[in-house]
Amino acid sequence: MIQLDANLAAVRSRIDDAAQSSGRNSSDVQLLPVTKSVSNEIASSLARRGWLELAENRAEGLATKVEALRAQDLDVRWHFVGHLQRNKAARVVAEITVLHSVDSLRLIETLERLTDASRRPLAVYLQVHLTCEAEKHGFAPDELAAAVARVQAAQHLELLGLMAMGPREESTDVTTRGVFERVVELGTTLAAEHASAFRDGRCRYSLGMSGDLEQAVRAGSTCIRIGGALYSGVDPQQPEAEGAGA
Repeated sequence: MIQLDANLAAVRSRIDDAAQSSGRNSSDVQLLPVTKSVSNEIASSLARRGWLELAENRAEGLATKVEALRAQDLDVRWHFVGHLQRNKAARVVAEITVLHSVDSLRLIETLERLTDASRRPLAVYLQVHLTCEAEKHGFAPDELAAAVARVQAAQHLELLGLMAMGPREESTDVTTRGVFERVVELGTTLAAEHASAFRDGRCRYSLGMSGDLEQAVRAGSTCIRIGGALYSGVDPQQPEAEGAGA
């Protein structure tokens, strides 16, 4: 899959350029491939190329890809980046290591109930809602301190940081850059006041997708969730050609 390799390199180059322009080390920014729109074969192709952290945003898609890649002995650490309904949480939590979309205190309680000492702690990001768009979920800024305290009190959850999405359409009041910068401001304050609640005492940021990754990197994102830009020109159902590999 020459095109897939080219797309991966192009996205990594965009991240590198944005990091350099903002005085950051690009190695501090993770490129997280999101496989929601592509086949099991392409997901496994990514894993064989060394991308062993992959993300899904639907419970059904996650289950299908986990089973397919496990059958190929591909040891992938799965992230879940979509809205998680509590009635689907059990099957998602059983397969993931990182959840990017913790958006309510009730979900935190559900996650704690579903995890136990038999597995590694579930790493989580708290989702922040700053766009006023009804279809998006998350905590308001004044709700974050309580959410941080609740995760810290949980025995089997580990707080990585904050996640957010920019607006679908920008306005004079809400811009992508403004949302990302505000999330980093909130995280900086939370980490200063509740350092022990975060892994390694620092707040990480899951910000940015294909169309706005430069703004996210410049704001301080440490994890960029990329789907569309990786698969441009790649048949989403195309199996990997025989002999292709890392």
